[in-house]
Amino acid sequence: MLEKLREHIEKIVPLTDEEFAFVRAHFTIKKYKKREFLIQHGERVKYSYFVVSGLIMLVYDDDSGRQHIVSFAMEDWWESDFLAYFNQTKATMSLQCLEDTAVLCLSLEDYEKLCAGLPKMTYFFLKKANGGHIGSQQRILSFLTSHAKERYEQLLTRYPSLFQRVPKTLLAAYLGVSRETLSRLWRPS
Repeated sequence: MLEKLREHIEKIVPLTDEEFAFVRAHFTIKKYKKREFLIQHGERVKYSYFVVSGLIMLVYDDDSGRQHIVSFAMEDWWESDFLAYFNQTKATMSLQCLEDTAVLCLSLEDYEKLCAGLPKMTYFFLKKANGGHIGSQQRILSFLTSHAKERYEQLLTRYPSLFQRVPKTLLAAYLGVSRETLSRLWRPS
């Protein structure tokens, strides 16, 4: 598991064995079953998660009880309710497993120690945060400027494996369409 983290980090910054020993000392390994929650709305957010295996979704439930899927995160991705994580407040979203999932957990305290003790990790996290920010902006623009079919095609092009791993109902919620609309758009391979 930890070797996957090293490979992931080294796509951006090289690490010596000594540096990686320092990095791995700041993470804890956790395993969750399908449908289990890593974070529940209203709980304090303790960790940012690196997904080693499995699939999770970040969900916001509005006041009317409608579920909004903010993101899916699979292997090699980071996820959390980052607002609550960095501000050390209660979660406004939930993070739930769609498959049995193994994650590496990083507390905010360990994140700060890691960045202070190994400055190249600050650069690594900056690159990851920038990538996440760009992805979020692209998703917002897609909702503002694209029709359902275009959003579907974009998702299919960027993340084709999601169509094999995520139930259609959840894909429809992520795309902001009804299950019926998704069925009309669906092109299984």
